[in-house]
Amino acid sequence: MLTLFDRDARQSRRSFLRIGGSAALGAGGLTLSDLATLRARAEGIPGVLTGKSVIFLFLHGGPSQFETFDPKMGMPDGIRSATGEVATRIPGLTFGQSFPQLAGLADRLTIVRSYVPGDANHNLKPLVGRDSFEANLGSVYSRVAGANDPQTGLPTNVVLFPRAVDDSTRPVTTSFGRFNATGPLSSADAPYDPSQGGSAANDLRLAIPRERLDDRRTLLAVLDQLARRMDRNKALEGVDGMRDQAYRLLTGGLAEAFDLSREDPRLVARYDTAPLVRPDAISKKWKNHKNYADNAKSLGKLLLLARRLCERGCGFVTVTTNFVWDMHADENNATMEEGMRYMGPPLDYALSATLEDLRARGLDEKILLVVCGEMGRSPRINTKGGRDHWGKLGPLLLAGGGLPMGQVIGLSNRDGSAPQSEAVTARHLIATIMHTLFDVAQLRLVPNLPREFAQTMVSWDPIPGLAT
Repeated sequence: MLTLFDRDARQSRRSFLRIGGSAALGAGGLTLSDLATLRARAEGIPGVLTGKSVIFLFLHGGPSQFETFDPKMGMPDGIRSATGEVATRIPGLTFGQSFPQLAGLADRLTIVRSYVPGDANHNLKPLVGRDSFEANLGSVYSRVAGANDPQTGLPTNVVLFPRAVDDSTRPVTTSFGRFNATGPLSSADAPYDPSQGGSAANDLRLAIPRERLDDRRTLLAVLDQLARRMDRNKALEGVDGMRDQAYRLLTGGLAEAFDLSREDPRLVARYDTAPLVRPDAISKKWKNHKNYADNAKSLGKLLLLARRLCERGCGFVTVTTNFVWDMHADENNATMEEGMRYMGPPLDYALSATLEDLRARGLDEKILLVVCGEMGRSPRINTKGGRDHWGKLGPLLLAGGGLPMGQVIGLSNRDGSAPQSEAVTARHLIATIMHTLFDVAQLRLVPNLPREFAQTMVSWDPIPGLAT
């Protein structure tokens, strides 16, 4: 934990200045020189960061466009939404029947009905894939912004799995890709995973009482004065400001960001999706039944945690549960109708809570919420009551970020199998995200950012209708 001073050990001046071991401060600890690097990165290219952040909710498994935001109720049974539809507050626009609360907030959403995921394979696109150079999109952000926020010390790129809020949940599957992939970037740019190694909040607390830290800080000041008299190369000159910043990081309640018990219990209850789906009500015939239960237990709290992190300096938060949207009606996965009973209400409840909370806090212009999976589902319900893989069309929802809301972009064809209007692709979505986070014209000035990233971000166009 802290290695600022140990009366029983002989230590170098360098060890006095090290703050190591805290999971909160990145993958391997944060030194004062690291803090200097963070500040230099953040301040060296004025204007590259917009001050906005992204929460990317990845619906792993491939959600259906029909049962979410494009019901096609005019089509015959077997194509149209298996769950029916619900009218939204936008005249003529309907969602799948599982989403009554989102329907009431449709004026705060953009629904893309012409989104083409690209293929019908299980993977992590567009979050991690060919169009992101096989790096988590958040890793691009951390490469530009630095691994930790220079003011709060929080990681700028975080991935949240169910275990971040509930230790009883199962580990997330990595069979179809790694959420912490960095592609041509370095491991230092990988998203921080607070679910590794136990409770995130506990990992971030000081290992010694604050009073002892105060004593050590006083001692450091005395030792530094002595050291400067002997240090001919003036290696410690200018370190005061960085040490003060490190002290603020350690004593400023950094663990609070990961500690949901600090929230108003009424707000936690508003987010909490656990009561919506009882585990004993989930059929055990599906091998995925434990993941269905984990999704309900964790989804709302994961989005609450994501909001807390963005509020405190995190720029990109990936949220996912555990491969619960692959509704084939095979031995692993439920039918569309039954699966949406397990998945729909938690998603409706959690997203609507997030939208309301962001608006109440004045963060809806600062945080962009992106919701999609790696593909959509087939227009024809199969003989077992499920929908199969489909890469030619899939659902996409965006909210906030200062972008135009209350609209539907694009049009699907009659049976919901392909776009009828111009296709929106993963490249459009990635460009929208990057234009939200950065002044992309400045990216070419970022040192150590591979040239292909900067060139790509400049050349790709955002989703038509979402340019700011």
